Amino acid sequence: MPAFVKCYVRYVDAINRLVGRAVLYLLFVIMGILLFSAVSRYFFDAPVIWGVEMAQFAMVAYFILGGGFALLMNSHVRMDVFYARMTWRRRAKMDSFTFVFLIIYLGLLLYGSVSSTLYSFEFNQHNNSAWAPPIAPVKCIITLGILLTLLQAVSEFFKDIARSKGIVLGVDVPELQLVEANSLDKISAGRPEKRKSGSAAGSHGGPMTGSPVEPCPAYA
Repeated sequence: MPAFVKCYVRYVDAINRLVGRAVLYLLFVIMGILLFSAVSRYFFDAPVIWGVEMAQFAMVAYFILGGGFALLMNSHVRMDVFYARMTWRRRAKMDSFTFVFLIIYLGLLLYGSVSSTLYSFEFNQHNNSAWAPPIAPVKCIITLGILLTLLQAVSEFFKDIARSKGIVLGVDVPELQLVEANSLDKISAGRPEKRKSGSAAGSHGGPMTGSPVEPCPAYA
């Protein structure tokens, strides 16, 4: 793969890993806001009007800024009825095809998000509530999250193109290595050690098809 592709994958993965690990702690922020709101209301009879909305804004940041990290960790839900039976090269080809549509979708989503954010700044848009906070900061966070997810989608596209050619790219993420290693251990634990029939599958065959399973390039 070209040097700029390797550089792009390395830096985008590092940025989304850093952002993803940071926004994990927003869960404690959300819990703290809701706890403070409940205690001030029921124990001190001094309810705050900003509690629920602030928790919602923090949840938006937690959800949207973690999108790129979830994509990096391969944590999104996938319908793997046929996908799970494919070799890793066929999976890479399938993923590189579907990532094209994801990149187009995220590009359109980013365009709409930027337009909506500019509109909020131009007209000083506020939320229609008793607290009435400005909406522009939240929309900036949403735009940033979509941008990070788009950059990560391009990174995953490059990785799948490389894997379809038998080249390992972008596997030096500690959390991803841990997740994939645990998955491989579970698969190995559930696979019979030896077949009495002496079929070609042996210890490498799948439990249903009996065909050889091609090893993942990251652990080959």
